[in-house]
Amino acid sequence: MKTRLTEMMGIKYPIVCGGMMRLAYPPLCAAISNAGGLGNLTAAMYEDRESFRDAIRETRHLTDRPFIVNVTLLPSIGVPDERYQMYFDTLAEEKVAAVEISGTPLNRYKDGVYFKKLKDAGVKLIHKVGSVRHGKSAEKAGYDAVFAAGVEEGGHPLNENVATTVLTPRMVEELTIPVITTGGMANGRSLAAALCLGAEGIMMASRFINTFECKVHEKVYEELIRRQENETVLYGNSIGLQGRGLLNDSMREVLKIEARGGGLEEIIPHIAGSLGDDIWQKGDMDTGLIAVGQSIGLIHDVLTCKELLDGIVHDAEAILRNSLSRF
Repeated sequence: MKTRLTEMMGIKYPIVCGGMMRLAYPPLCAAISNAGGLGNLTAAMYEDRESFRDAIRETRHLTDRPFIVNVTLLPSIGVPDERYQMYFDTLAEEKVAAVEISGTPLNRYKDGVYFKKLKDAGVKLIHKVGSVRHGKSAEKAGYDAVFAAGVEEGGHPLNENVATTVLTPRMVEELTIPVITTGGMANGRSLAAALCLGAEGIMMASRFINTFECKVHEKVYEELIRRQENETVLYGNSIGLQGRGLLNDSMREVLKIEARGGGLEEIIPHIAGSLGDDIWQKGDMDTGLIAVGQSIGLIHDVLTCKELLDGIVHDAEAILRNSLSRF
């Protein structure tokens, strides 16, 4: 299965892992790349240059295939400006294959100094965007591709709330650089649909949680299998940063706070990243922000990364062949 994404990145399958805080460590990143996709190493998990560089090199020790690094340039209480600069300096020095930028466009950060530095180092830059106008701006700035992020995604979908089935073909109509669909992607039908909509591939995150290489508590696997597509909620519009998370006790409390006009100080304790270890390592699925998307309705099992990616591509190819045979 060859697309402009596979050709650009030198990968077997047009499937990319999205950034996953406290989950996308070197073993999972490498396992996805070794299985034929583009694994993801999430920068925000590392606070200093040494540990970040070590993570990049550990990933390279585990795989000789390309991988992408996520840097989320969002307003953050926990990430000082100097750390962002360290990320970009290190990524350029290490000449990683690609960087996923979400939030603030990198070409507008520090007058584009790091955008140019990464481009000069040969790093592919892919911006995650939720609207056509942002996609056009990314192309004009010189990004190599865009992730078209529909409202179905976990994390921080744009508050225009356009679904992938409309956003993807609109992006393809307006852009010449590769468009990669994200939001609601989880199986062979997802990939086949994205390709038919004009995308060059898909990005998934929630689906990769339910792989054996993603080291989480057994209760996490069980909960994501049990939950359905209608059991995530949008939150955060009252504080100017929309997000999507699994409906649990913390999310119910956040929605109550927002409904009565409460502010960021009241919301933060319920979504703080410090709760992550209790979620992923202890299986406490009732407390804290679990940033998964509506694609959880399509998660029915736990597989190895190789089984997952091989199965997705096999199913997508079969669907596309069967569709063509009808005409």
